[in-house]
Formats: sequence, C-alpha cells, structure tokens
Amino acid sequence: MQQRPLGRAGLLVSRLALGTMTWGRDTASDDAAAQLKTFVEAGGNLLDTADVYGDGDAESVLGTLLSGVVDRSDVLIATKAGLRPARERRRDTSRGHLLRSLDASLHRLGVDHVDLWQVHGYDPATPLEETLSALDFAVSSGRARYVGVSNFAGWETARAATWQAAWPGRAPLVCAQVEYSLLERGIEREVLPACAALGLGVLPWSPLGRGVLTGKYRHGRPADSRAASPHFELFVTRYLDPRSSAIVESVVTAADGLGVSALEVALAWVRDRPGVVAPILGARTVGQLLGALQVEEITLPREISRALDDVSAIECGYPERQG
Repeated sequence: MQQRPLGRAGLLVSRLALGTMTWGRDTASDDAAAQLKTFVEAGGNLLDTADVYGDGDAESVLGTLLSGVVDRSDVLIATKAGLRPARERRRDTSRGHLLRSLDASLHRLGVDHVDLWQVHGYDPATPLEETLSALDFAVSSGRARYVGVSNFAGWETARAATWQAAWPGRAPLVCAQVEYSLLERGIEREVLPACAALGLGVLPWSPLGRGVLTGKYRHGRPADSRAASPHFELFVTRYLDPRSSAIVESVVTAADGLGVSALEVALAWVRDRPGVVAPILGARTVGQLLGALQVEEITLPREISRALDDVSAIECGYPERQG
C-alpha cells in the first residue's frame, strides 16, 4: 500500500486507515483480529480509534491485539478525546478532561504513547488556548507524537492551527479528521482550504457515505446492515434520501463501466481528492475490508471523476467564491 506524509509532518502513513468504531460492540474480538491482520499484511499502518468508541471497548480490544496479532512497531495508533461517553452526549475539551482521557486511553491500549492524538470536537465552553495546551503537554511529556483536530469547522481549524504555529515550542497541528464523501462534501467550502493553507492533512471518516455509497441500500435495508442496527440506524438514514440515491446510481453506473465495485469507485474518488491523506475504513467484516483494499489497484479515469464531481456538487457561493 502506498504511503503519504501526514500534512507537513515527517510521519508517513498508509493512504488507507483502519477504523475501529464498532470494535468491542458490533465487531467481536476475533473479527477485529482478522481485520487488523489483513490490514497490516496489505501494507496498512494507520489505525483510528477514540476513547468513546464503545465507551472505551474499542481501545481495549485494540490493546489486546497489539501483543499477539501485530507488533506495536508495525502500526501507528491514532485516538481521540474530548467527548463525554454516549450517555452524556456533550463535549468537554478542558485540559483536565483531555489529559485524564489520554491517560485512560494509554492504559486501555497498553502502550506508553500514541502516534496521533486528536481533539474530537470543538468545545465553545472551553477557551481554545486551554484545549491546545493539553496537546502541547501530551507531546512534551511523550504521551503523543503528533496532534490534530477532528470535526472542527473551517474557522476553528484555522484558529487552532495558527495559534499552535504562533509560538516556538507549541505542538503543531498535522491533520484534521472530518467526514468527507461523495454524499458529504461540506468541508470543501472552508475546511479543505484552511487545511491546504496551513499544511494539515485530511483524514476523511465515513468515506463511503456511512455505507450508502456501496449500493447496499438501493433496494431496501439488509437485516445485517448498519441501517438495521439500533446503534447506527439514525447515523445511516440521513443519507437515504433522493439526492443521495441519485449519486449512488451514478457511482454504480461508473462501477459497471469500469468492471469494479461501487465501493471501489466511491473510495477511490475521496482517496485522491486534493489534501486527503488517508480515508478511514470502517469495515464490519473481513470480507468487507478485503473488498475495500482492492481500491489500491485502481485510479479513476479523469472523466469519471469529473462526472462524479458534477452529480454530487454542493452550492458554494459568497463569501467562499467571489467574482
């Protein structure tokens, strides 16, 4: 698998990342182990998790696999903090909460540091400089090698990155993790331009439109799909609308013409967008992961990329575009 630099950092990561959001809840340990082994054998190294995934269970499962399935030195662990558990549903990026969360993550993972630590969302109730001071301490104390943000708006991303770059010794932001797919291109208005201007790499989550771009929901909701899961039903149904259906049909048409799967077309499109470093794969089974990894074999023809651009285009006017 090809590798790419993470923003302006010297860290090289695989251009696909493996997500763990369902590990420990919808994905059993044995299945997680098989996914991890398959991913690493394919040349992948970037693993994405968070302290709230399964209320910590995802990190715990990953931690058990680092001593038996793969070597710690073969992977890069990226985790996040800043959200309270699901039962509380609120953000907290205070210095105290972030650092306690990081120590708890390290304990569950069974490691002394993570390779990438990200703030999971912007918290208007906490001064940004307080939040960012926790990132500085995480790096200076050796708990994290690199830091970034997740789910920040464009101005929030720019403000945070500029603050970190304004004074020697602060830990620079290297990436922004945001939702990005043919069904959700909102970051193109301001987040992507901010990342390009300030040297942040983009890590797209849900690059397959929460699974909708695979085409699995064209004729209903399969019983074993996320849309049929009580945990993810609302997460998926946002994209079961007429606009999304039209985009999915275009993806399927392109896939039929190329002789590949709709999954590969949708994933290749986002993987090769300007600024993108590594889309995060959230496979439920090894079979799904193997299907996604086939994308390494393809590059979309320019005319197909442009056609998909057109059918999924978002409105972008004043003040983003003037003239």
